[in-house]
Amino acid sequence: MSGLRVLFATAELTPVAAVGGLAQAATGLVHELRAQGLEVEAVLPDYGGVELRDEERLPPLDVPGWAAPATARRGEHPSFGPVTLVSVPGIERPHPYADERGESWPDNDARFLGFAVAVAALARTSRPDLVHLNDWHTAAAAAAVDPGTPVVLSVHNLAYQGRTGPDWADRLGPRGAAFLRDGGCNPLAGAIALADLVVVVSPTYREEVLRPETGNGLDGLLRERADRLVGIRNGIDTEVWGPAHDPHLPAPFGPDDLAPKASAKAALLERLGLPDGPEPLAVGVTRLVGQKGFDLLLPLVPRLGELPLRVAILGSGEAWLARQLHGAAAAHPGTLAFVEGYDEQLAHLLLGGGDLLLLPSRFEPCGLTQMQAMRYGTLPVVTDVGGLRDTVVDLDDDPERGLGWRAPVADSGALLDTLRRAVLGWGDPELRLAAQRRGMTADWSWREPAAQHVELYRRLVNR
Repeated sequence: MSGLRVLFATAELTPVAAVGGLAQAATGLVHELRAQGLEVEAVLPDYGGVELRDEERLPPLDVPGWAAPATARRGEHPSFGPVTLVSVPGIERPHPYADERGESWPDNDARFLGFAVAVAALARTSRPDLVHLNDWHTAAAAAAVDPGTPVVLSVHNLAYQGRTGPDWADRLGPRGAAFLRDGGCNPLAGAIALADLVVVVSPTYREEVLRPETGNGLDGLLRERADRLVGIRNGIDTEVWGPAHDPHLPAPFGPDDLAPKASAKAALLERLGLPDGPEPLAVGVTRLVGQKGFDLLLPLVPRLGELPLRVAILGSGEAWLARQLHGAAAAHPGTLAFVEGYDEQLAHLLLGGGDLLLLPSRFEPCGLTQMQAMRYGTLPVVTDVGGLRDTVVDLDDDPERGLGWRAPVADSGALLDTLRRAVLGWGDPELRLAAQRRGMTADWSWREPAAQHVELYRRLVNR
């Protein structure tokens, strides 16, 4: 299937414009699709300030008046590679989605709906074999792509749907009626209704989105399209995340020699001002949003010393949660360390130097951090949801195949019980080492997930 031409549209790509997991997932998939022989045009908004080598300015794109003028430039990004940046009114901002206070830009609907119709216009001129859209930011392109061009929609998180006023549906053209839902315009719902194939980012998440309690109001629509709904687990970039070649660690290590991992832990404890000691260190690298469940940890902090366990968290997001984590860290300085923001070097040091990874998500479409952590021999403590269930076998349920521990529900009591189990399990050197080696040698790369995408592309194009 080499030579298949795919237009791949997304709001984020690492390192061109990266906010969260969407950027990592989209980038990893594009790189591996290209490695497997596909011709992939990666398209994202021109947020400004990105210089491209060998830049080519395209003719103005044919879009409705409300989205004009729409322009595009192609070139080589020094880190990502070939990319196409699309400009529409209002898209250029210092942050893709929010201001310095974390408040969403009030015109995000106009910005991304404009970008989406420009993506469709670009597809009409470049005539790919297939268009692959990602999340609500690109979803409206499904209304304007030529009917003969197959459309794949990847849903990375069903909770974000881009809902806006109903008048927007009229502006999307003859197929805009598909976007009308619950009295408004719902970009994600419209694309789910129109796409030839909908991909969610793990097999378990596919089952969850079909249920009313976890379908974010779209479970009925997804059940109607269940024959076109597929779950494919995300991968991770194993060149970036791996202890054998990570420049952010004091010394390399691997599954056959985990001893140098201790130097990463020592460096981490020193940087965070945590005392050295025999107890395990649980780490978290996260967005501070309700989905990720780190508020469940707050009532447990006074009891962590009893386990015994120390915790170190790096994250940014909702201000109230950051304030409470700062307060808990100040009240329990030997038990909890919290760093607000994102620091690439510290993120690698946390995953490399931690003993356990903490990811108590209320829901998790796939999750990347648990796979990244297992590459470093850091055993995950997660909840039994979405992609966490698909990637973390509980050691207490299956000591021969286990990779970490899963809390049955997302609440503080279950989290405390699971942390107790994890501390006990970590204290068993034979059990711990076997689990570390299994996680470090498993294939978490994009190779197989990308191959599954290629097979789906092939079926659609041949159809």
